[in-house]
Amino acid sequence: MEAISRKPMPWQLRTRTLELGRRTLVMGVVNITPDSFSDGGAFLDPEAAVAHALQLLDEGADLLDLGAESTRPGSRAGGGAGGAFDSSSVSTEEEQARVLPVLEGILKARPNVVVSVDTYKAATARAALLAGAEIINDVSGFAWDAEMASVCAEFKAGVILMHTRGRPEEWRAHPQLTPDELLATVRAGLVASLAAAAAAGIPPNAVVLDPGYGFGKRFEENYALLARQQELLSLGRPLLAGVSRKSFLGRTLAPLHSGSDGGGDDAPIAARETASVAALVAAILHGASIVRVHAVRPAVEAACIADAVLAGGREL
Repeated sequence: MEAISRKPMPWQLRTRTLELGRRTLVMGVVNITPDSFSDGGAFLDPEAAVAHALQLLDEGADLLDLGAESTRPGSRAGGGAGGAFDSSSVSTEEEQARVLPVLEGILKARPNVVVSVDTYKAATARAALLAGAEIINDVSGFAWDAEMASVCAEFKAGVILMHTRGRPEEWRAHPQLTPDELLATVRAGLVASLAAAAAAGIPPNAVVLDPGYGFGKRFEENYALLARQQELLSLGRPLLAGVSRKSFLGRTLAPLHSGSDGGGDDAPIAARETASVAALVAAILHGASIVRVHAVRPAVEAACIADAVLAGGREL
């Protein structure tokens, strides 16, 4: 099939519009959790989290994504069947107690910054939007809380709808899919999320889609998805890619960190930065308009080069 390339599109947020597609936007991650796979506990203190967020902005982040509950493999994010929350997931009260002081601190220091809040809970989304967030980043794609879509519609928020295959505690048990099966599964999930958004009255230009790297995909499946990511542009919305420090990168690097026998442990988090940049460039060249990253400065530089490659291709 003919390759589909990203096109300039407006992204309507709560109080403003961002133009996507002309250059890649870099979203800096601020994890306000004790157990994030990447930097758990480092920014649990609100002052430390705000300082880190401001540093990411100084390094060139175009927008920030604040998360207060880990969704790493094996966690209990999303609760039980049907999206009911249970005692092993972070409570709404705790999530808000973590994220709201940081959101308020960032906006006090930089009133014009665009902030996204990573939550699947409608009550937290409402509180964050009231406090000044522009975007809700729902890893469940509106699947885990029946009220989330209506809250986002009420506030006219920008939304990021991600594909997640099941819940984190289920991911390791998923059977392997062929590339065609995987792409069909991701596409169907994103179509369902778009339908939920439309049913709630959220306009298409408020939506960005995220294929959900690492979220219910087996290690090698992520590469198949990345190689065919641009096919998802046929859904008509811009794409966000979050590949930074993901475990599938660590698995691929394992032979380089464990000797010549090819066995051993995955590369640790600290050894995945170069791989993260490589995957980020691949994501941009395959249609991503936004990249979600932990280390901003190298991502900004890599995105600049990837954008130049895309521009060069258009000029031929």
